[in-house]
Amino acid sequence: MEKDMNFEDLSKTLSHSFKNAWEALSEEEIKRCFDFNEGYKQFLNVGKTERESANEILKQALARGYKNIDLYLNGEEKLVKGAKIYAMNRDKSIVLFNIGEKPLKEGMNIVGAHIDVPRIDLKPFPLYEDSDMAFFKTHYYGGIKKYQWTATPLALHGVVINKAGEKVEVVIGEDENDPVLAITDLLPHLAKDQVTKSLAEGIDGETLNVLVGHMPIGDDKTKDKVKLHVLKILNEKYGITEADFMTAEFEIVPAGKAKDLGFDRSMISAYGHDDRVCSYAGLAAMFELGELKTTACGMFMDKEEVGSQGNTGSQSRFFENIVAELIALQEPNFSDLYLRRCISKTQVLSGDVGAAYDPNFAGAYDKKNSAHIGKGVQLVKYTGARGKGGCNDANAEFLGEVRQIFEANDIVWQIGELGKVDQGGGGTIAYILANSDAEVVDCGVPVLSMHAPYEVVSKVDVYMTFKAYKAFLNR
Repeated sequence: MEKDMNFEDLSKTLSHSFKNAWEALSEEEIKRCFDFNEGYKQFLNVGKTERESANEILKQALARGYKNIDLYLNGEEKLVKGAKIYAMNRDKSIVLFNIGEKPLKEGMNIVGAHIDVPRIDLKPFPLYEDSDMAFFKTHYYGGIKKYQWTATPLALHGVVINKAGEKVEVVIGEDENDPVLAITDLLPHLAKDQVTKSLAEGIDGETLNVLVGHMPIGDDKTKDKVKLHVLKILNEKYGITEADFMTAEFEIVPAGKAKDLGFDRSMISAYGHDDRVCSYAGLAAMFELGELKTTACGMFMDKEEVGSQGNTGSQSRFFENIVAELIALQEPNFSDLYLRRCISKTQVLSGDVGAAYDPNFAGAYDKKNSAHIGKGVQLVKYTGARGKGGCNDANAEFLGEVRQIFEANDIVWQIGELGKVDQGGGGTIAYILANSDAEVVDCGVPVLSMHAPYEVVSKVDVYMTFKAYKAFLNR
């Protein structure tokens, strides 16, 4: 009997291998893919901080007819099918809604991403002088490899509330005519002790001091002449004083723009792919939705890189409060049960990046269970660490539904996990909404060099992620 069997057909029927997404695209769609990524690069260039990203999202949403939730709460606008609403939270996170036919108490479809990125923050009283050089003292934010931030061009972005209560926005290092800043490193000729340390110990957190000036001003009676010169420049350009640093928010980020990578321009090297790539894909998907049965929501949140704590992170009550306000507009006899039912019937793609397999560091991965760049959007059933600690573990029924959506819409997708079982681990905002009883799975773009000053993604994975989010929301 086996002699009559066609084993090639049997293998095709029973076996599975993930596709190369480039090979699944027509010439016309490859052009759309490249065009889409030009918009993404521009989004990265104008949004180096969570504030800048939130304000760019708001700018684009306003241009497409989204209206402030306050207009609905005070009765100036009616909450009807097709309404487009935004709610901004302290200029650091923003949520968009496309209202569907069904009442909100019957659930939503959500793509939730985050717009904060690992970086280096200034300490509250940062400026000092040493050996005729002026420096900023810093405190890093999120999971960085400290040595990667030395000897590379850096920029300063921030917001100052001055003594008069005025908000002053500061950006230095991004314009072609701007100076850049830097963190120095030790020359190899004198690094005998440094190079014997582990990578984690080679650069200490307290030595991530940013070099910001060298030229003195004043006379023999003047103290800290270089520091004073820096303060004078900042005061002349921005009107700020040293006391203003104490209540300001300043972030040190890599200087420069997103760039195409590779002779074929198939990839993008940039700061902040994690997680502005999923944020942009989700935003673009929200803008292309048609009439909906179920309300669609795009969440663009802060503080994920430090555990989603605080009033602008996903663990705050902000999102649930906004949803409760909208339900109350639809249900005159509002009950908290409506909010709970809404979340319980909600389905979520937690839009966060995944770890792409890197053959240069093959020992950290299980190759068969890792995502690969160029093979489409990645589903991650569970994250967490080692024994799945701290994870959201999506159930088979919901994963099966997502799979059907993707395959019905010609979306090239793959599944993977975060490296070898005992290698480390990580997480996203998935568990937060899952803890409120929503159906959630991680879904996003695989990234090389994650959390480095410059990360790498494939343009085709970015495009497939956009298509995946659009298909998921457009129901």
